[in-house]
Amino acid sequence: MRSASAPVRTNRRLLTLLAAASGATLLLAGCTAAAPEAASTPTAGGTLVYASGDAEPDCLDPHVGGNYPQALVAGQFLESLVSLDEDGAIIPWLATTWTASDDGLTWDFTLRDDVTFTDGTPLNAEAVKVNVEHLKNPDTQSSTGYLALGKVESVEVVDDTTARFHLSTPDSALLESLAQPWVAIESPAGIARGMDENCLAPIGTGPFVVEEWVQQDHLTLARNDDYTSAPADAAHDGAPYLEGIEWRFIPDSASRYAALQSGEVDVIDNAQPDTIAQATKNGSLVEIDAPRPGASNRIELNSSRAPFDDVRVREAFIRAADVNDGIDSLFFGTATRSYSVLSSVEPLGYSDEKLFTTDLDAANSLLDDAGWTTRDSDGYRTKDGKRLTLRFPVSTNQSIPAEQSLFEQIQATAKEAGFEVVISPLDISGWYGALFSDSYELVSAPYTKIGPDVLRTLYDSAGITPAPSGYFANLAQLNDPELDELLRSAASTSDTEERASLYEQAQKIILGGFYALPLYDQQNHFLLSTSVKGARAMPTVSTPTFADAWLSE
Repeated sequence: MRSASAPVRTNRRLLTLLAAASGATLLLAGCTAAAPEAASTPTAGGTLVYASGDAEPDCLDPHVGGNYPQALVAGQFLESLVSLDEDGAIIPWLATTWTASDDGLTWDFTLRDDVTFTDGTPLNAEAVKVNVEHLKNPDTQSSTGYLALGKVESVEVVDDTTARFHLSTPDSALLESLAQPWVAIESPAGIARGMDENCLAPIGTGPFVVEEWVQQDHLTLARNDDYTSAPADAAHDGAPYLEGIEWRFIPDSASRYAALQSGEVDVIDNAQPDTIAQATKNGSLVEIDAPRPGASNRIELNSSRAPFDDVRVREAFIRAADVNDGIDSLFFGTATRSYSVLSSVEPLGYSDEKLFTTDLDAANSLLDDAGWTTRDSDGYRTKDGKRLTLRFPVSTNQSIPAEQSLFEQIQATAKEAGFEVVISPLDISGWYGALFSDSYELVSAPYTKIGPDVLRTLYDSAGITPAPSGYFANLAQLNDPELDELLRSAASTSDTEERASLYEQAQKIILGGFYALPLYDQQNHFLLSTSVKGARAMPTVSTPTFADAWLSE
């Protein structure tokens, strides 16, 4: 890879408020992290090699399930009705305009009339209807998309270019939901092939096409020569400069970084803090720092059973867990401690640092009050002959080594108060199995959704009930009618100040009840060769896009 004379680092931060438009309130949360503009003229040709450290998807159709690894790759060949610009405003994509009825129960979307799927079939209102029905069909086994469109009852085909959404209740987060890759629009003919075939190669309108998938190795994406449907903030509207993308799956972080340094690959994700610091220092690579929107990275405490059905024990764990020292020593300045359950890019986030002050004396006092007054020979607290044990399944596919080391430091500091934290490293299927069987007291479960409505997904009691995929989002198993009402009211009102107040009250309940231990923003650090120009992170959920990218010599 060619070296730059100085490090290039881009950051993504947004402090955007809500705005009202077209008779409805549009939630303008989101931001962008784009690589710096290159001075050279775009050059057509070449294949970009991308190495991902995220778990390889089981299915390339993000309607099925709906995890972040799917979003990473699906953004190269699927597109959404709307997007966000760098200021967080909703902008056109496959839909050119939209209006909402006064009661918020009907939304009309006007579609572009010049777009076709890569199988040659037209993008029209019927295609949108088929996609929504696909997402809501339990047989699709959707989770993220299913939850995002929970208030959409049906889609009516008004004419070829007008799709009318009918909602059960007003949804102020609808546009944000529709901007996400998990509800991207696919070819109805592709969907009709059935799940097995569509999982191998979903058909979209995007800049690239799935050409080949060699599972456990790589995915080959070819340029869509007929591409004309870029979002409104794209650098150009036309076919990509790149001939294609080779998308490799390299789980080991050291191997990914070595491949980038040697020039074997052009871009890596899940870059480790020490390598980011090294690359930034010597200026040999470009970094895109794009924290995800929605929820912060946090540890959820399962409040549905002992010992965390007792708020004193929850608070004791949080008071005992030393997070700050671990972040300072392990992340090399690439992560900042969070005291909120929302990402720092969300304008309606609320935090209260004093709730998370490490205080071993307070932790010990709380556990004494809760009846955990004795310790066994290993130093762990006991009550009625039972050890104070917390099961903590950790997905090795979703957590970087620095984060796993942070968990170990939390484990060590919690032991000082008498907690036995049993960390179980699991692959993604084993991790989901632990969640589905309710075999955990602690869990770190990243969840990405644009806007503060993610709180309703994560903490409304309805989220304890599994989606069709089997996944349930309320992993704290928080069941509080007052909180439910606040979150549902916030999701339905179009009044900006009222929504802000409702979300603040909701966050005070979540944080004040010690249901979660915030850590830091969900990290998206991409490292790029200096030969890669025009790449950026999408302002929606911080996935990379290479529609405007090219390779310089």
